[in-house]
Amino acid sequence: MSCQDSNCVTAIAEKVDAPDQPLPAVARRNGWLLLTPIPTVVVLLLAPAELPAWERMWLLAVAIYLGCKWLTWMDCSVRSTFSRNVAYWLLWPGLDAAAFLTLDSPATIAAPTVGEWILAAVKTILGAVLFGTAIRLADLPAALAVGWLGMLGMILLLHFGLFHLLSCWWRSRGVNAVPLMNFPSAARSVSDFWGRRWNSAFRDLTHRFLFRPLAGRIGPVWAVMCGFLFSGLVHDFVISYPAGGGYGWPTAYFLLQGSAIVLERSSLGKQGSLHRGWRGRTLAAVVLVAPIAWLFHHWFVENVVVPMLLALKEVG
Repeated sequence: MSCQDSNCVTAIAEKVDAPDQPLPAVARRNGWLLLTPIPTVVVLLLAPAELPAWERMWLLAVAIYLGCKWLTWMDCSVRSTFSRNVAYWLLWPGLDAAAFLTLDSPATIAAPTVGEWILAAVKTILGAVLFGTAIRLADLPAALAVGWLGMLGMILLLHFGLFHLLSCWWRSRGVNAVPLMNFPSAARSVSDFWGRRWNSAFRDLTHRFLFRPLAGRIGPVWAVMCGFLFSGLVHDFVISYPAGGGYGWPTAYFLLQGSAIVLERSSLGKQGSLHRGWRGRTLAAVVLVAPIAWLFHHWFVENVVVPMLLALKEVG
């Protein structure tokens, strides 16, 4: 089934609340076991050595994302319609299966305002402009600058723009699909940034399947560090492996984030108000922004992002 045009999207959406036969509830089973081999299988079987690094990166990212989708879907016990399940897989990037699949959505879901629709559209357009500009400038000598412009445009276009538009669309239909991004620039602390404002999809996943199970066994401090270690390894796999360099830097970036959260929540951090006010915002700005080149290191920008921009420029 192809969903390349808006007609297909609309057709599925119109069936979301249709009286389909409900699917039986599914319980958690073999989730992690089924998640683990998917990226490896993609790399070994579908990604030949001559495949461009940027295509390998996208294959890995999509494979891991589908593995996460599978994990949340298998764990969800909500009875829903076939159409709503298809929509969860194909038309929503979030990873809170229970919220999205619940047919009787809570009355607390706020329908998007006109202003929110406009904001989401503006972010989409601005992201497209920045990404398009990076494509046009892809062959300039300043590869790092162009690559960063392309990444900024792509993140703004997808995560802040199109995904926000999808959230508005689903919420206008009464579906519990909150925006994945919640004004990250307004974060009051590192904890606030990662816990409430940045990419709620991945936060929901790690909190449910890593932090909560581990917190009771090894304590919340180590559970936090394990969650960020997992995030770092995933990003290393998607970023450093295709780039052929920079191994360990994305993991170091996420371990720094976890360490900052542990510091915020410690007695010393609370005494110094590192979790609130101007001190919390300052620590968040320093920890999140200053080492950003650890996450998106120059190997990734030069070997993955810029070649992708060049390939898109040739196509255009």
